[in-house]
Amino acid sequence: MVRDFEAVLKGKYPGKAHAKRVVEQIRKSKPDANGVIYLEARLTKLLEDSDSPEHFRQRRYFYYLTGCNVADCSVAYDIQSGRSTLFIPPIDSDDVIWSGLPLSIDDALREYDVDEVKFTSEVNATLTHLAKQNPRSTVFAIGNQVSDHVTFLQFSDKDFDTVKTAIEISRVVKDDFEVAMIQKANHIASRAHRAVIDRAKTAASEQELYATFLERCVSHAAPEMAYHPILAAGRAAATLHYVANNAPLSGKLNLLIDAGCEWNNYASDITRTFPLTGQFTKESRDIYAIVSRMQRECTERIKGGMLWDDLHLHAHRIAVEGLLALGILKGHVEEILDARTSAAFFPHGLGHHLGMDTHDTGGNPNPNDKDKLFRYLRLRGHVPAGAVVTVEPGVYFCEFIIRPYLDDPAHSKYIDSEVLDKYWDVGGVRLEDNIHVTENGYENLTTAIKEMSEVEAAAARN
Repeated sequence: MVRDFEAVLKGKYPGKAHAKRVVEQIRKSKPDANGVIYLEARLTKLLEDSDSPEHFRQRRYFYYLTGCNVADCSVAYDIQSGRSTLFIPPIDSDDVIWSGLPLSIDDALREYDVDEVKFTSEVNATLTHLAKQNPRSTVFAIGNQVSDHVTFLQFSDKDFDTVKTAIEISRVVKDDFEVAMIQKANHIASRAHRAVIDRAKTAASEQELYATFLERCVSHAAPEMAYHPILAAGRAAATLHYVANNAPLSGKLNLLIDAGCEWNNYASDITRTFPLTGQFTKESRDIYAIVSRMQRECTERIKGGMLWDDLHLHAHRIAVEGLLALGILKGHVEEILDARTSAAFFPHGLGHHLGMDTHDTGGNPNPNDKDKLFRYLRLRGHVPAGAVVTVEPGVYFCEFIIRPYLDDPAHSKYIDSEVLDKYWDVGGVRLEDNIHVTENGYENLTTAIKEMSEVEAAAARN
């Protein structure tokens, strides 16, 4: 399916539809729930010992019900009537001198999926009116996210726990508008990935490539990164969340770039690996081929309701088969899998939910799992149709991780250290796409090139 995401995004963010979904979720645990959902946006906060504000990041719970990316706002959704009221800051004449006119009531009504817009000075009066309309109603809010001046005295009950969980569950399944937002973020980030490959032909350091990725995203109206980008050259690619992004490129074989931007708070999360010399070495090609197969076969098995744990295990099986064929591992596939020796080369999870957060809600990870193959898996259990997930297998050669395996007879008997020594400079190879799960299959939202021949052609120097 080819989605015209730009056409979809001409509409309004479906905040009220999301609110109705949240109410349905609340009523699964509280069948008689009535009253008001009250949520606040992120408040403006100054940096410590400074008169400048902290970088603004909207509260995702508030955004999910409004699509509003403005600080110091709030929303009240009346469960009985299904009406949504957005509260925006009143005009501060002193602030206008420095920052210009703020969002107006008319602008907000045109832009957001709400029924009414008022100033935040009217929050208490409005909440009191809504509470009096239904004397036995509850106000649903999020603990520690309600301003001190806001009062819920007229409500018969106050619930500071239920709505947060209800929103987190609701966010797992994306509607068409949300998928279009993620696809837009992927479109921009994919172009930025290509720009990095082009810049690598003349760049001298990782930070030049880092700057190139940022420039492409900012110039396409996506200034916010979904997470700190990773641009790791050579052996640094074996560090899963490498952050320095400042090492020289000279003498390095490959560059692993894990980077994605946000589009109106919705994330992309893309990883590619390409040769800095324009052509993969034999060893790099060997590992790239294994990771490509891991990603391709796992993606092809995706459909609504599949068990993610099984998909993760299948990725490990392919990794073992590939490393056995190269001679890095020795023995039998099942024995190596049972010993969990493959975790030395593929230590992280196959993927995670993606949405307003890079590691989005609903993954149900178990960091205390005694099975090292699943301990760092951020997504567990069955994945519903409508979710968006990442598929990001990798094979790495990190001495800090692998050396203890070489010193442990339970694992070292499966590893040929002489063959392994040929692969340290590969560093690591990871490929990551963003996948929309459908009832009977999937839709790949990521367009950045990844076929080995295409990557080499793009990376080739003149």
